[in-house]
Amino acid sequence: MRKTFVLDTNVLLHDPLALTRFQDNDVVVPIEVVEEIDRFKRDPSEKGRNARQVSRLLDELRERGNLADGVVIDAATGGRLTVAFCRQETLEQLPPELRSDQGDHHILAVALQQRLQEVIGSQSPVILVTKDTNLRIKADAVGLIAQDYTTDKVDIADLYPGLCELWTEAEQMDRVKESGGLRSDAISPRPLLANEGVTLVNQAQPNHTLLARYDGRSGTLHPLQRAPRVRLGRIQPRNREQTFALDLLLDPAVPLVTLIGKAGTGKTLLALAAGLHQVADERLYDRLLVTRPVIPLGKDIGFLPGDLEEKMGPWMQPIIDNLEFLLGGGEESPAHRTSQRQARNSWADLKGMGLLEVEAISYIRGRSIPRQFMVVDEAQNLTPHEVKTIVTRVGQGTKIVLTGDPYQIDNPYVDTESNGLTWVVERFKGQPLAGHMTLTRGERSELAELAANLL
Repeated sequence: MRKTFVLDTNVLLHDPLALTRFQDNDVVVPIEVVEEIDRFKRDPSEKGRNARQVSRLLDELRERGNLADGVVIDAATGGRLTVAFCRQETLEQLPPELRSDQGDHHILAVALQQRLQEVIGSQSPVILVTKDTNLRIKADAVGLIAQDYTTDKVDIADLYPGLCELWTEAEQMDRVKESGGLRSDAISPRPLLANEGVTLVNQAQPNHTLLARYDGRSGTLHPLQRAPRVRLGRIQPRNREQTFALDLLLDPAVPLVTLIGKAGTGKTLLALAAGLHQVADERLYDRLLVTRPVIPLGKDIGFLPGDLEEKMGPWMQPIIDNLEFLLGGGEESPAHRTSQRQARNSWADLKGMGLLEVEAISYIRGRSIPRQFMVVDEAQNLTPHEVKTIVTRVGQGTKIVLTGDPYQIDNPYVDTESNGLTWVVERFKGQPLAGHMTLTRGERSELAELAANLL
């Protein structure tokens, strides 16, 4: 059934192409939304860029006809776009508390106006689409259908874990160990995804297992090649998921790796260790580039003095702590203070030699980044559009690693199902150039693991 969708401003600021996502249905944009888009277009942030893109798209559609009468968005689907005004008589039909000049109330009035036309003319159902929870509550109170914008949402409960377990015979496990590997359809009852980690379990002796990875190009299973052989100082994988993750991080044929897990599972530490090893020891990449979104936890402390490196210092301190741990003796070393001083000097030396760069994610647009090992930490705070901007910066020979925890989001404009990290996991699932692993077991400390589970 053909439907009419009334869009809120936050939907267009979240996805500037939202106008084109409703296929053969009618899309209504209240004039108040156009006004708010105009106010946002001067914003230097991502919202401003999205607002300008929406304005350009509306201007292109305007050339096809009068927006007030409705224009065809896409001739292939037949969807139409209309810019609607809020009528005073419709606004007065709202409850007294919702008759103010607030933009949300005008958007409600336009949606109500469309619904009244539906009742009179037997038109299609009217649905208000907004990411504002309170506006959805108000819409429901006045008898309107309201929905969240779900086009780019990913069900976190069904998110691809990156690994599976298969029970098989000892003979088949031996064949996997051979150089030619074993075709997955001889073991798996379902098609495996490219670069999926597989734990093979001996049916006769369940305590005998073999870790393998599925090669999507050849359709065969191969035992892990890199993780069991590499030595990263004191850093070694402590569980199955970390072993799978390290194997993906060390494989230059997989240029995109995503790591998801709760606090303390080793996402960032493994990524940095693999990056340093391949930059400083194997020389596979020219530089280790580390970045993260600048979003505070709780109330911001305000302006930070100094140059760019000094301003980035507090934001990058978790990365620096991990690098110092990797370059020094760690907390178990008897000469802890001496090793930490050496680590700080080593970290400065790496920067001085051009092997390490700490970049502000705000200035990454427009860059082309070849032959670098790039780590984007706390990627769950990025929007899908920001992740697209970052990944499209990747040049020849570059590997990019996105790490984060969808349950620890500080960005007020995304949630566990609409953030850029889970979105890229779902979109790249099964692609030969991408690999994913969900880490579940905390290894930071016994207390950290207990806190992550109980709090």
